[in-house]
Amino acid sequence: MRIKSQWFNDDKPKTAKQSASVMAFIAWRLAQNAVKQMRAAQFDIDPGPQYFDFLSEFLIFLLQVTDRIAYAKLEGGYRAEFTTALVIRVAEILEENEDTLLGAPVEKSYQNRFIDLFNARSADYATMSYGEGGTDFPFLRYLGNQVMHIMPRKDQSWVIDQIMEIEAPQAVAGIGKGMQGLFDATPRPARKERLSGD
Repeated sequence: MRIKSQWFNDDKPKTAKQSASVMAFIAWRLAQNAVKQMRAAQFDIDPGPQYFDFLSEFLIFLLQVTDRIAYAKLEGGYRAEFTTALVIRVAEILEENEDTLLGAPVEKSYQNRFIDLFNARSADYATMSYGEGGTDFPFLRYLGNQVMHIMPRKDQSWVIDQIMEIEAPQAVAGIGKGMQGLFDATPRPARKERLSGD
């Protein structure tokens, strides 16, 4: 899956909210790709609540990874603004899709449910390491366990391996590439002028 995260116009500094919007889109695409690959590997993820439960857990994992990278790359105030905007934008995207496919919720909004779940999971992820080598075993295992509870019984024995060995590492690589493209200070080579045929 191709990840595009470089700005066409590099002259102006981008706000934390603008950068967060790009990363929210990348995380959404990576989570959808994980669903696609899981289905291709014969795991049952049905359209409906289970689909969104899977996306929620996977997106929360990706947001945790993004924030860990942001911690190493960004100044504290900018990072806080970036991560807050990122979580809110992902929650909005998720809500737009849930409203379309599931209808309006009876009680709390889908966006608020996601943010509540994000906050609850963040307390657990905070106890796990993310260093230069990326996510540690407990970080990946925690995601695998959350996904396992979403899956039908026939898939529960195998899904943790699929998440830890294939889906999560691929998605983490995509997040890393996206963050590097957004925040790498290395000057990009100038684009070649295109000549018209006039």
